Amino acid sequence: MRAARLLVLAGLLALGAAPAPWDAAPWRADLAQMRAAIDEKYANHDWLTRERGVDLDQLFARADTALSKAADEASAQRAFDRLVARIADGHVSISWPVAAVAVSAKPPAAATPAALCQSLGYDARRAGRGFVHKLPGYRPVEGAMFPAGIVTSGGQRVGVVRIGVFEPAGYPTLCEAAVASLKIDPAAPCDEACDNAVVSFGYARITEEFEAALRRVRAAGATVVMLDIANNGGGSEWAEAAARMLTRQRLVSARRGFVRGPHWARQWAALAERFRGYAAEAGPADRTRLLGWAAQADAARALAETPCRTRGCDRIGRVGYATGLVGAARAGEYLDKPWGAYVFSAGQHDYHDGVWDGPLIVLINQETWSAAEEVAAMLQDNRAAVILGERSGGAGCGHTYGGTPTTLSNSGAVLDLPDCVRFRADGSNEVAGVIPDVLTGMRANDGDATAARLTSARLPEAVARAVVQYRARHQTRRRG
Repeated sequence: MRAARLLVLAGLLALGAAPAPWDAAPWRADLAQMRAAIDEKYANHDWLTRERGVDLDQLFARADTALSKAADEASAQRAFDRLVARIADGHVSISWPVAAVAVSAKPPAAATPAALCQSLGYDARRAGRGFVHKLPGYRPVEGAMFPAGIVTSGGQRVGVVRIGVFEPAGYPTLCEAAVASLKIDPAAPCDEACDNAVVSFGYARITEEFEAALRRVRAAGATVVMLDIANNGGGSEWAEAAARMLTRQRLVSARRGFVRGPHWARQWAALAERFRGYAAEAGPADRTRLLGWAAQADAARALAETPCRTRGCDRIGRVGYATGLVGAARAGEYLDKPWGAYVFSAGQHDYHDGVWDGPLIVLINQETWSAAEEVAAMLQDNRAAVILGERSGGAGCGHTYGGTPTTLSNSGAVLDLPDCVRFRADGSNEVAGVIPDVLTGMRANDGDATAARLTSARLPEAVARAVVQYRARHQTRRRG
């Protein structure tokens, strides 16, 4: 009996025992691993330290101090999150493991096209909300998937066409149309082939719908077009095709940079091998081109494999363009080539050059990111459009071929860093953001009415500049 009481007492004492002190050492090891990854893999490292003047040693020292004072995992995670926020690069992120939780059984979702599309990631919230419908005198032009309208400004009829995101995933109705058109059973699992078919259908449809929107505003009397990509988070390489529908001018894409190392060495080696494989079955003219591109990919692989060990060495290799090894091409030039997308990514889409050929304005704001910035920067650098609004968010190029994620050993968090750079015509990194030709003074947190009022006030200036720019370009083209 006495022994039993002693056991109970021991159990009570154990329950009341102080927990083991929280150990910051494994988290500080994660921090060191994160620093090593940034030094090795981060494409915008030089921009961060030289252009923005960020002292990485100081930044990580502050995070290390915060970890040494942390009391638990939650406060340690906050130290990492603050560090990522201070880096302030739209493509730098850290994702924390989600603990498994027991959930009560739910009845299966109804087997509908909408449910299937939701499971595939189609979400209307991906397409950012616009505010141009609040412009004074705005009159909607009905009949297109992309919102469009007409507004009079600066003595011109401005046709406004909005793109909320440059990929089908922001438009669930496209997916549902694909399910119906392709006769996909929404109750059956949608494997990779099924998913690819839905995606291909979506890209073909958004290409048609964007062209239709441009034709509708032209039929409504537009003399100037404004592409509205404010609050557009980006998307895919379809952005390059969309830009080329807005002008007959020969657009040259941004030059591409890549982080030297094994990730890109593998990608260039695979590309060279792919080109040689296609060359073996191609006709003489294509064989010559493909073998030339294979040689370029081989040279790029060698550059990726060359370590950057000396002080001042450029960790970024520069080969090709944002679109691939070809930076400019006519619409349809590579459409029927099985290797076309590897040479000129926009060429995989069946679009038409210059559906609109006239004065062009592009509206951006602080929530314009990634592929949307790619469009604005390319049109500005090629002097094909006047940019109106506010400096874009500054995400620049992102993650290619799956990126180079780093899993932190202790916490299991995944650190994602951009592995590529898009270089502007002046040699600057697009991650710095696109600065408009005509500034409006609006902010990201302005309401629709305020943003529209500020935009409307500067729109006449943008219209006048776009008209002058187009006329000068048109005269040059006629003389040529």
